[in-house]
Amino acid sequence: MNPAKRSARDQSSQGAVPEAGGEGSRTGTTSDAPSQQPPTVKPLQTPPPMKSLFEAAPVTRVEESLEQIQADLGDCQRCKLAPTRKTIVFGSGNPKAPLMFVGEAPGADEDEQGLPFVGRAGQLLTKIIEAINLKREDVYICNVIKCRPPENRTPERDEIEACSPFLLRQIQAVQPKVIVCLGAPAMQTLMKIKVGITQIRGQWYEYEGIKLMATFHPAYCLRWPDKKREVWEDMKKVRDYLRFTGVLT
Repeated sequence: MNPAKRSARDQSSQGAVPEAGGEGSRTGTTSDAPSQQPPTVKPLQTPPPMKSLFEAAPVTRVEESLEQIQADLGDCQRCKLAPTRKTIVFGSGNPKAPLMFVGEAPGADEDEQGLPFVGRAGQLLTKIIEAINLKREDVYICNVIKCRPPENRTPERDEIEACSPFLLRQIQAVQPKVIVCLGAPAMQTLMKIKVGITQIRGQWYEYEGIKLMATFHPAYCLRWPDKKREVWEDMKKVRDYLRFTGVLT
């Protein structure tokens, strides 16, 4: 996918999400007024009966804590990533967060520290969070899979099948008002569709009654800085919805 070229003026325009580590970045307030009406939700049509990606491991609808889920995950050996990982990266943040970010998989820094989004992409995500007047500890952050794939490759189907039921249980435990999928793998896992993220990013959907929006992964924005403006447009919609629900003032 070739990113659309934008002028240097557009990339540096006021309100755009700053790149991690940049000097003179704007991460706080913005003059954009919140929407006065709730966003239009575009629920996906229910697919015809078929073998679900998670049919072999259905989500049990019982109330449980993140600590219980992590204990159940244990020293996971459920897929072929176990022998090559250093650390299981479960997730971090507010266990009752109004906003939940779901990424793809841990990278090298996350594998070392055992925390999600702590590398350069994580620094940019922190700036994105701060730009909508929240702090990192206010939100919950996790990934579809909990172990680093070799060479940071895209997670494979069997790995997603083994690990994603724990993600679904994390969502059930946190019960956020909004889920933001960072990148195509997270979007495709939760929405169970195979479309490019450019086709649906910035639009409201629902997952189990929770508002869901997909946007570009911060790592993608580091490679293609002009995409940060599109992420900022998406996050302003998230901010406005959280204002509408009273989470933000």
